[in-house]
Amino acid sequence: MEVREVALRAGESYELRLTGRGARGYVWIWQVTGDADAVSVREGPPPAPREVLPGASVELVYVVHGRCPGGRARIRFAQIRPPYPDEAPYDEFVLEVAVTGGD
Repeated sequence: MEVREVALRAGESYELRLTGRGARGYVWIWQVTGDADAVSVREGPPPAPREVLPGASVELVYVVHGRCPGGRARIRFAQIRPPYPDEAPYDEFVLEVAVTGGD
């Protein structure tokens, strides 16, 4: 599991790119802990189109937005197959976010 730390100013965004495996039935889910109000997370726009072979992995974009100065949040991304909730995640990624004062 990879862990990355980032510092965002309130109002600033960070794009996280993760490898998707949708053709194999996997999706990324996330859970925010710590100061959950310090950040928001949403799926971003897909990367620029390129020729992708059937069944190939596709890069997915998630946008983390700093909201509350002084907050610290931990976002755990887990790649799972929804039909099999008891199965261990295929992959995991943790983003530690510190939010500082705005502009």
